[in-house]
Amino acid sequence: MPSAKDLAQSVRELTRKHSAWFKDCIPLIASENLMSPAAREVLNSDLSNRYAEGLPGKRYYQGNIYVDQIETICEDLAREVFACRFADVRSTSGTVSNMAVLMALTKTRDKMTTVALSDGGHISHAKIGATGMRGIRTFNYPFDEKNMNIDIEGAKRLIREVKPKVALFGQSVFLFPTPLDEMKDVFSEVGCSTWYDAAHVLGLIAGRKFQDPLREGIDVISGSTHKTLPGPQHGMILSDLTKEGLETSLRRGVFPGVTSNHHLHSVAALAVTLAETREFGEAYADQVIRNAKALGQGLFERGMEVLCEHLGFTESHTVVVDVEQFQGGAKVAKNLEAANIILNKNLLPWDSDPVRPCGIRIGSQELTRLGMKEKDMVEVAELVARVVVKGEAPEKVKPDVIDFKRQFTKVHYCFFEGEEAYDYPAFDGDLK
Repeated sequence: MPSAKDLAQSVRELTRKHSAWFKDCIPLIASENLMSPAAREVLNSDLSNRYAEGLPGKRYYQGNIYVDQIETICEDLAREVFACRFADVRSTSGTVSNMAVLMALTKTRDKMTTVALSDGGHISHAKIGATGMRGIRTFNYPFDEKNMNIDIEGAKRLIREVKPKVALFGQSVFLFPTPLDEMKDVFSEVGCSTWYDAAHVLGLIAGRKFQDPLREGIDVISGSTHKTLPGPQHGMILSDLTKEGLETSLRRGVFPGVTSNHHLHSVAALAVTLAETREFGEAYADQVIRNAKALGQGLFERGMEVLCEHLGFTESHTVVVDVEQFQGGAKVAKNLEAANIILNKNLLPWDSDPVRPCGIRIGSQELTRLGMKEKDMVEVAELVARVVVKGEAPEKVKPDVIDFKRQFTKVHYCFFEGEEAYDYPAFDGDLK
């Protein structure tokens, strides 16, 4: 058995290897992104050692003089960026945000309408996730497979029949805006609360390039803060508080409901990210969507079955491809990883086996953060197609992936634009 020091040193070395590997990879996971140098700086600060419970000025611990100021700035920025009256930035992830909203809006055995997992819904919306743990009865919207979106008339019928306590929208495979405006009348008719999980598209909403849920009939938005919003791994809840008592319920849902200390270093990094989003968010969101469309077109032209070609493939950061003809999503994702192209297998609406789905999910947000434009997406599509369509050995494609990626190592759309994206604290020397 290795010594404790040897094990600790191994972890340091593995971490260094991971960072070096990703510097040479094309990152296409739709749920990941890169923080800016300024956000990384505050994340790696003494705040990571400290504790706070409660709200600014009403803490259960001392030592929060500066923490209170940071959190207040963060919430003020969130309200400004998302043009809303309420923001809580204490939840520590998107799923924790969802758990807090569930506590605020529901009780055990309440009914909720959701998007099915196979149609792109998130696991926390399902019986096997946070929703099921809360004891909520879920009913899935009919789904339009051709257009990869909720079937509007079918959803309205379902809401009228079920009369849910909450109608939940939002997906992990999120190609197009949800048709909320078209369903506003049924929300009012049934009297249900409405909730939108914006984890994947929060940055696109901030950049005014996707949709505006709070102006389209939604009571509460939840989300993680590290996907199209390129911040730390954390969570956020937003609302315009149109219903009495909602602010108190949401605050209590977060604390003491599902958090204690709320990762103060992440709140600081989120504040920096929101400030950068206020400055650069619109340009960033616009380029993310342009790149996703260009990548979809490039893959389609190279013989891959990219979904929704008739709608321009996507209006978000995500592209979805049916690769069943190339041995399915699991095999394709593994082969691409061997070539340093990182993406994930994904269920498609017609899939039945989550372990061997037909699809892969691709995101453009991290490559955009590294400064890539539409022409670069064509090169990415060619590298992917060489492995998937042409059947080239991954080890043959890998050197070309590395050469291509080494042109893009700087962070863009931030205050210290042009600094290294992979400049993490040095791991110098052995443990003493």
